[in-house]
Amino acid sequence: MNQVESILTVSGLVKRFGGLLATDHVDFDLMPGEVHAVIGPNGAGKTTFLSQLAGELRPDEGSIRFGDVDITHKSVPERARVGIGRSYQISQVFRDMTALENVLLAVQATEAGSFSFLASVFDDEKLLEAARHYLRLCGLGPREDTTVSVLAHGEHRQLELAMTLATRPTILLLDEPMAGMSQAESVEMIRLLKEIKKHYAIVLVEHDMDAVFTLADRISVLVYGRVLVTGAPQEIRENALVKEAYLGDQEEV
Repeated sequence: MNQVESILTVSGLVKRFGGLLATDHVDFDLMPGEVHAVIGPNGAGKTTFLSQLAGELRPDEGSIRFGDVDITHKSVPERARVGIGRSYQISQVFRDMTALENVLLAVQATEAGSFSFLASVFDDEKLLEAARHYLRLCGLGPREDTTVSVLAHGEHRQLELAMTLATRPTILLLDEPMAGMSQAESVEMIRLLKEIKKHYAIVLVEHDMDAVFTLADRISVLVYGRVLVTGAPQEIRENALVKEAYLGDQEEV
């Protein structure tokens, strides 16, 4: 039987900020169709790690491979072109535009020669249908003509996810998609991510443990920039070191 190879492989990743070792020789991999969650206390280095995967921070040591391609020194746009899409802890949307216009901009970014004034883009049925597809996929179909500034916080996160998907990634890097959400909004986002995980490999950084244990196939626990343990959700729940370092601290959960 052929062994499935990882779609993303991180080896010995190191990032220093002065005397602080923010990422401490991290090994990590992501399998096709997998949700691999990264959890840990505040200041553990989760966002720093994700920023290196996205290309926003360059590691001081180590390597990042996307399939057979070494992307360690590739830029954010170069990584986006090979199939890495990232969402952020703080929503990155255009508040004075409609939901549809926001996603249209993301769709344009993937279509060679499609950049033009937004007014003319509305005459391109192919681009319009693509944008509407991603809005529907993220539960915002009925809100396409709504100005973003009046959308609820949870809808902002859904819109950002739709914009990320519109760039046609193979891998999603999600940085706390449940941040700032009400319980009802979190439930809706978990439902959406359950559907989306059928089609994408996902690296998920999240503090909401209900979301993590519902969505993740594997979990890596990061403490002081180092991977403490990686395992299936049930293994992580039962691991004494994890309970001591993270799960047992209710203020961090």
